[in-house]
Amino acid sequence: MEARDHELKKELAATLQARGELGAEYESVLVESFLEKVEQRLDTTLDRRVRRQLAEQQMADARGGRPAQPETFGERHALGIVSLILAVPLSAIGVVNAGLGGLVVAWLGIVGVNAFQAARSGGLFRRGDERRSSDWKD
Repeated sequence: MEARDHELKKELAATLQARGELGAEYESVLVESFLEKVEQRLDTTLDRRVRRQLAEQQMADARGGRPAQPETFGERHALGIVSLILAVPLSAIGVVNAGLGGLVVAWLGIVGVNAFQAARSGGLFRRGDERRSSDWKD
């Protein structure tokens, strides 16, 4: 990355020097030329990154595995954390309005939503050795 930055600095210095020699009437042409070089550099970098991501995705798809980038703790457990935070007011509302039955319905809903999310993401039905090995990589 530093080599590219050095090349860009050299291009900018050359453009500024040319502007000094040619005068202000060529300024727009010189700026456009420099910006085209910057744009080409950005396009090249972006193309390289997109090709790398596509290749990684194709490799992950070919292996039948998960994406190359693992989930973070927050992404994996966000719904559980939020549902536990909301469990207190939901429990209170359930008990006030319907007694013990309301409490049971509120908690069945909380557990059901979390179980569905875990099943959808594959967390419930993975083999035990897969779960243990991937959980400690974070």
